[in-house]
Amino acid sequence: MTLHELLDRLSPGLDLRDADLVAEAWRRDRPDDLAQVLALADAGTTDADLDADNVALQHAIAMAHQARYGNPSKRPAEQVSSWRDIGYTTEPADGKGWPEVELDDPATTPFAQVKTGYDVVVIGSGCGAIAAKLAAEDGATVLLVEAGPWMGRETLTPDALRNQRLGTGLETPAGPPLVGWPRVVGEPGVAVGPAGPGWGNNAFTLGGGLRVYGAQAWRFAAEDFTMATTYGVPEGSSLADWPFAPSELDPWYAIVEDELGVSGDPTGNRFAGTDVRYPMPPTPLNRSGELLARAAEQLGWPTSRVPLLVNSVARDGRPACRSCGACVGFPCRAEAKNGTHNTVLPEALATGRCDLVLQTRAVRLECGADGRVTGVVVADVTTGEQRTINAGRVVLAAGAVESARLLLLSTTDDEPTGLGNRSDQVGRHLQSHLYPGALGLTDEVVQEGIGPGPTVSVNHFRHGNPGLVGGGMLANDFVPLPQFTLALLSRTGILPTHGAEVHEGLSHHYRRHIMVFGPVQEVPNPDSRVRLDPSVRDHLGVPVVRLEGSVHPEDLRTAEFMMERAAQWVGAAGCHTVVPMRVAPRGPSVGQHQAGTCRMGDDPATSVVDPRGRVWGHPNLYVADTSVHVTNGGVNPVHTGLALAWRTSALMLQD
Repeated sequence: MTLHELLDRLSPGLDLRDADLVAEAWRRDRPDDLAQVLALADAGTTDADLDADNVALQHAIAMAHQARYGNPSKRPAEQVSSWRDIGYTTEPADGKGWPEVELDDPATTPFAQVKTGYDVVVIGSGCGAIAAKLAAEDGATVLLVEAGPWMGRETLTPDALRNQRLGTGLETPAGPPLVGWPRVVGEPGVAVGPAGPGWGNNAFTLGGGLRVYGAQAWRFAAEDFTMATTYGVPEGSSLADWPFAPSELDPWYAIVEDELGVSGDPTGNRFAGTDVRYPMPPTPLNRSGELLARAAEQLGWPTSRVPLLVNSVARDGRPACRSCGACVGFPCRAEAKNGTHNTVLPEALATGRCDLVLQTRAVRLECGADGRVTGVVVADVTTGEQRTINAGRVVLAAGAVESARLLLLSTTDDEPTGLGNRSDQVGRHLQSHLYPGALGLTDEVVQEGIGPGPTVSVNHFRHGNPGLVGGGMLANDFVPLPQFTLALLSRTGILPTHGAEVHEGLSHHYRRHIMVFGPVQEVPNPDSRVRLDPSVRDHLGVPVVRLEGSVHPEDLRTAEFMMERAAQWVGAAGCHTVVPMRVAPRGPSVGQHQAGTCRMGDDPATSVVDPRGRVWGHPNLYVADTSVHVTNGGVNPVHTGLALAWRTSALMLQD
């Protein structure tokens, strides 16, 4: 049996051009997996084999579905018959095509031309672009260091095979190369690449994860900042209050909402505060949102619109959201999704005082005897060449895993385990979000392909749930990629894993399903952490991250509660079949919502940075990303990360 014959048996009617392209993608990115699939094909697979629990077969099934629904050939959406059959498209909902977007490639400085010293060196261009803007506008010379490349116009056409959210095991435009960037997961450790389980799915590109995120812009509630006082400290946890009053971030939230641009309406969210005034109205309510809003009313649950860092109206020279079906995990083709790459970064570069260097990694911080950081050792990720850049001040904004890693790599005689790590706090308290939910099937068409997707939310269960620590938010999900829906329907037994019934079933169910998900407030665990692996090194010869630990048992109880609420909500919306989506985490909680590894506090014995964001003992070293989160909220954390980055950067300039 040939590979084509095997794939056609798994997904009858598969376009062989797409099968060729998927095989080529696997040949490049997953050669060992492809070898197993080819061996399976050569063995003359029988019908009994197809129903067996075989690792190679699972790879073959994944290939068949990816070939059918991933649009690997990147043909125009109207020519992708598998999408047309099920009712999915990546095109604008109004049918008017894409606007002409004038987003020029940013001015960059070649690695060899980076100056020998700067007033401020910023590491990481997501939240870090805020520090670069404020410092450059204040008159400082700034170097902004980004490990990834710029995602240019050629990356804007959605390729669902390489979506940053979906995770098909292939290299993505926003992720690092699969070879040379391993992490070690667990103890004893297993080295995995960026597309492997447990790696963390970080984005490495200009703008960081903000370039491809879902852009939900939630403020933390007052209780999120006082979790220990509100609930006590569960045994085995490191739950703590933040070192400032909950109202401290209100003005910084407002600055982010205005400067980057947030659309929404807080009405109905009792945790939003009374002074929230989003600068843009919410995106239009979609069909599933309408059904869920009515269902919540029947249940007595208040609802609110989902705040998004997305233009609902034209703003700042960029158009309104075109409501396409390819938002989360993709860069926005209309540039209506607001990140730092299209807001504050151009302002930083326009000063003429900010140099931007791409595909460059910080591998070590140099420190003087007085504790002041004197320089940053950077490496060209393509050649391995290293240079030391003198720095007056340094801002870490590389994400919770990589910011902690850099501190651990930067040892001195005085701090042999890393800067800021005298109390063994760097890397601890790693947290992200468990994501329980529910899927429901209806008799009517509710999926219209109108994006971004999340339009209605329930915040009723973020706090005040008897017997639980915290809670979470629930909302209808983004327009789902076909592979994502198929994986859920197959995993729950609603659809078979292979054969003609798969496409027939998905053609019926895709338009008639509702998904509700939401993040759960996690209880920090001091043993869930980032370490340096003693034996595995990356392509630059630098020790890689080892991720250890697990979620706290309280998180599983809360996730179960939120899953039940999601199922209740979907059922009230008229779904005849409701499938709860239980989470079963393995290992530490790490992902695109990662936080906590450089926690903020008022005591250096239990924290890494002080309440202003300065690393204890190092008066010119700051952390300005979600690493500093003491707790991570029951909502998406990006808005809090941006607000903290603005606050820390402003305080740094005062210092």
